[in-house]
Amino acid sequence: MESKDISQLRDLKLSNIKRKKAVKKGKKRLSRSWQGDFALSLLLIGFGLFSAYPLVFTIANAFKPLDEIFLFPPRLFPRNFTLDNFVDLFNLIGNTRIPISRYFFNTLVITIVGVSGHVLFAALAAYPLAKHKFPGKALINQLIVYSLMFSSLVTAVPNYLVISWLGLIDTHLAIIIPSWGFTLGLFLMRQFMVTIPTELLEAAKMDGAGEYRVFFKVVMPLVKPAWLTVIILLFQQLWSTDGGAYIFTENLKPLSFALQQIVAGGIARTGASAAVALLMLVVPISVFIISQSRIIDTMAHSGIK
Repeated sequence: MESKDISQLRDLKLSNIKRKKAVKKGKKRLSRSWQGDFALSLLLIGFGLFSAYPLVFTIANAFKPLDEIFLFPPRLFPRNFTLDNFVDLFNLIGNTRIPISRYFFNTLVITIVGVSGHVLFAALAAYPLAKHKFPGKALINQLIVYSLMFSSLVTAVPNYLVISWLGLIDTHLAIIIPSWGFTLGLFLMRQFMVTIPTELLEAAKMDGAGEYRVFFKVVMPLVKPAWLTVIILLFQQLWSTDGGAYIFTENLKPLSFALQQIVAGGIARTGASAAVALLMLVVPISVFIISQSRIIDTMAHSGIK
């Protein structure tokens, strides 16, 4: 009996050794040489530098004097570092009829209310589309996907007609309410909620949790990367809005419109224009850098490449 056990143990060890050798051989076949790794690293570095060039150029332009801004061919970095562009911009801001703080407040209201409302409504709409069965569910999901193909310019006229019919022209709601229907945010939320195990939700209901409690206490914490991504994407869009054809009263205009008017004075304000470009990029890019891992996680779950 003992000899049989010993032979079985020996056979088991031999099979494990063979399996490990096979795995090692497979790894060797899949591994790259150091030359391949070096070439791939150079390729990725090249693409990274190419992608970062416009951002670096915008930042550097804000600190160039006028003669270097108009220089051709342009230089990437300034030779004579200066803050005159920002000084000129703040002098122009100080001469405006309406305080710049008012424009900034309008932008904050539009951005915060628009983003908060969209996250709530998108999550409430995505939950039944992901975890409930009802007639027309497949059709609604298909319409959401199809809507991603259309540019915002296609829906500009219908949006204006609806907003005008509601009597919201020349109010902040004319920008806020359409932002609540941001289709990409709804799509991302729905795709992320599909990955939540149904058994987890059923267990919470068996413990006595109602539908809304399951949604706010179980689902929303699990899809945190999704709604953080939605916040970033919509924040960037609303932060840079200028009111378009919806807002006409000057004291209701957002910050982007005020800065565009300041730098619309011709070539003499080119330096101030470079400073404006940098200021409008700082907040969205900072938010993106802080939360970029959440965006990558969400895109991986949603299937967007």
